[in-house]
Amino acid sequence: DKAPLSKSLLLVPSAISILLTLLFQHYQKFFAYNLQAVKEDFQIWRLVCGRTICLDLKDTFCSSLLIYNFRIFERRYGSRKFSSFLLGAWMLSALFDLLLVEITQYIFGITINSLPSGFLGPVFALFVPFYSSIPRVQVTQVLGHFSITNKSLVYILGLQLLTSGSYIWILALSGMISGICYNSSILKVHRILCVPRWVAKVFSWTLEPVFSSAEPANEIRVGMGATVDIQRQQRMELLDRQIMMSQVAQMRRQRQQQGGMINWNRLFPPLRHRHNANYQDHHPSEQGIPPPTEVSEEQVARLMEMGFSRGDALEALRASNNDLNVATNFLLQH
Repeated sequence: DKAPLSKSLLLVPSAISILLTLLFQHYQKFFAYNLQAVKEDFQIWRLVCGRTICLDLKDTFCSSLLIYNFRIFERRYGSRKFSSFLLGAWMLSALFDLLLVEITQYIFGITINSLPSGFLGPVFALFVPFYSSIPRVQVTQVLGHFSITNKSLVYILGLQLLTSGSYIWILALSGMISGICYNSSILKVHRILCVPRWVAKVFSWTLEPVFSSAEPANEIRVGMGATVDIQRQQRMELLDRQIMMSQVAQMRRQRQQQGGMINWNRLFPPLRHRHNANYQDHHPSEQGIPPPTEVSEEQVARLMEMGFSRGDALEALRASNNDLNVATNFLLQH
């Protein structure tokens, strides 16, 4: 839902890759990423074919899963901005591929005539905004020391894709460099390499109805998190909250009746119930309230992009002393 470009990149290249592998193997030579033919014979069409369709089903599977996880950027930025990023990363990574091959030959004396095929450069470029803009939320720990977060699976898929070929590290390095260059505000690459509005409108009229999906109607509407893992965790927490609602209410009544015990709801009230009568009755005096912590507008914007309201984001950041990860965990649990 709300990611037609990601859906098309997930379905069309994967279908062509499977057909080339199973039925039309004699056409695979046209989709090989042959650098020698590009440099010596100026066969520019090989860049388009070789850098779009994967000839290895393992690369197809891993890149498809990564595109599925990265669809959050299309939902966040819109299809036009997302396609502009992919176009810019694709063009920049093609240039960096040639430069890295020449550098490798000059320094190590290794001649590289071909690279792994597929839409790999833009996929690796998407790790740059994924690392910088998606909050890290701890899910569990393994052996008490190794943290498993909502981003661990994506990094594992990227590592699996990185180790699938001998020279795929060149594509990964060029992709991440292109992602850094496109996101950089100094180079202003995003203003040059972008999809024109009229092109976006044409594809919106022609292809978007084909690849668009209806909003799921059989699921409970919850605030959409930044990743699939956060969304799944939100649904699980919603079910747990419904099951334990009566127990929580009973525990709160017991805490209010026991004057000698600390009333945590008085010090740190849940955001969703901060305006109820009990909270008003136990509201601390104005003299005991510390001055409000200044909140970063950038972190407020990130929490709002994850589906939370501005008021909840401000209160969570103030309560967590402007810590984005703690505020995210607090919002997910309340």
